[in-house]
Amino acid sequence: MASTPSDIMANLPSEGELLNEEKNARRLAEVLHLPFVSLQGFRVDPDLFLSIPVELMFRFNFIPYRDEGGSLAIVAADPSDVTMVDELEVFLKRPVRLHVGIRSEIQEVLKKSESSQRVLEEVSEDFRLQIVREDAEEGGEEVVSIDKLSADTSPIIKLVDYTVFNALQRRASDVHVETRDNEVMIKYRIDGVLYPAMDPIDKRFHATIISRIKVMAELDIAEKRIPQDGRFKLKVKGKTVDFRVSIIPTIHGEDCVIRILDKESTSEEFKQLNLDVLGFQPEVKRLIRRHAAEPYGMLLVTGPTGSGKTTTLYAVLSEIQSSEYKMITIEDPVEYQLRGITQIPVNEKKGLTFARGLRSILRHDPDKIMVGEIRDEETANIAIQSALTGHLVFTTVHANNVVDVLGRFLNMNVEPYNFVSALNCVLAQRLVRKICPNCSERITYPTEVIAESHIPVDQAAAAELFEGKGCLDCNGTGFRGRMAISELLELSDHIRELILDRKPASEIKKAAREEGMMTLRESAVHQFLMGKTTLKEINKVTFVEETHR
Repeated sequence: MASTPSDIMANLPSEGELLNEEKNARRLAEVLHLPFVSLQGFRVDPDLFLSIPVELMFRFNFIPYRDEGGSLAIVAADPSDVTMVDELEVFLKRPVRLHVGIRSEIQEVLKKSESSQRVLEEVSEDFRLQIVREDAEEGGEEVVSIDKLSADTSPIIKLVDYTVFNALQRRASDVHVETRDNEVMIKYRIDGVLYPAMDPIDKRFHATIISRIKVMAELDIAEKRIPQDGRFKLKVKGKTVDFRVSIIPTIHGEDCVIRILDKESTSEEFKQLNLDVLGFQPEVKRLIRRHAAEPYGMLLVTGPTGSGKTTTLYAVLSEIQSSEYKMITIEDPVEYQLRGITQIPVNEKKGLTFARGLRSILRHDPDKIMVGEIRDEETANIAIQSALTGHLVFTTVHANNVVDVLGRFLNMNVEPYNFVSALNCVLAQRLVRKICPNCSERITYPTEVIAESHIPVDQAAAAELFEGKGCLDCNGTGFRGRMAISELLELSDHIRELILDRKPASEIKKAAREEGMMTLRESAVHQFLMGKTTLKEINKVTFVEETHR
């Protein structure tokens, strides 16, 4: 039966089903006297792939395997499908040689390849920039009526749906719809960096694209002058993925950002969310785990927006989660659903703020509490009191490094003695992109480039350094996934005294380094010298002037 991309995403098998599938595929190959092919680690030939319509590959569940001169070898899930063979041979004007493959492996190759991007490009073909006559603009701002939306409904729905589907395929965290004077740009944020999703779209289609997104998020399509926020959900691979929509008016029209919150995490790596998959160095992981096992106190994670603070706390909670503990979180929004943990979403419109929610949580006799973010004096004071009265509190705050956090709290008018008594440790972190393992290659940097980055030249010369040249797996970027770099400050008695004496940040930092703290820059340089990321990447997220000891 014909398969669509949505079917493929919804029907990927479990490990047990995969073994069953392989057994059936091998039996089928034996019966039909055809070779069986395993696609584990299979690398797609881009030229061969581009020679066959995506729609055919999705419909008949096959992939081109290799060009054999006069014929084309393909791997198909159902080689007994005579219609597929006939249609392919007519289209290609040459014979097809059949191999049997596992259906889910074929679907995985289709999913990871450029197939969904090609479908998106085909769908958006009709929306490309066209010359608009001057008299067409005389009417001023375009008016979107229900009739107009109905007339455009089919192609617009297809474009938006495939854009969202493709964003999921490419591991995007956000979809950006940006309007300009005569065009609309759609971009994906992948591993923290923006990439165009397709060629620019004609400005004439801007209003209907935004209106379609508004309808999905149940927003007011008639209101264009004020910001609007909404949400919608989709089923992907049998799991619910949450999307947050934010729309703001600009001088050229409305811009939109769709944030993808994969609460149950479709990423294979995060099926078992723990500190090991985040990329922390062994010593940092050991310290985080030790402080997460304390009976009470506060574990504080800091960093800018998008630095992975909440994911780190989720990983910690996943590791310590036990039926013996009552664990409650209050978040804005709830990004991952953790089994066995009570999670509360903030709803400021209804009066459920962090402070009010935290007060209620304390009446539920929790052992461990996670506060998504400390934004104000009231929440800070309640969190500190909770940590002092026998609860272990996990929370985040926006600051640049571990020392800046101390000043940030003290400026919130919290009692310094209570604060330093409650605080167990502060973890500051950033995310750097990891070199794609499929296309990484050795590289040697010029000595002057290494010296300019304040990295010991002898260490760089002795290290094996890599860069990604770009491939299908990483969408040509050379990077796939991100990992954390960090600095962790433990509150020793000496550090506590320095804070209470209001000593300058430089003195506190010096004392912390004497006690063994590795700075963000040192952590980044370590990952670079281990060949896990690039020099450009670490210089982008940390200050070069911080010297490596």
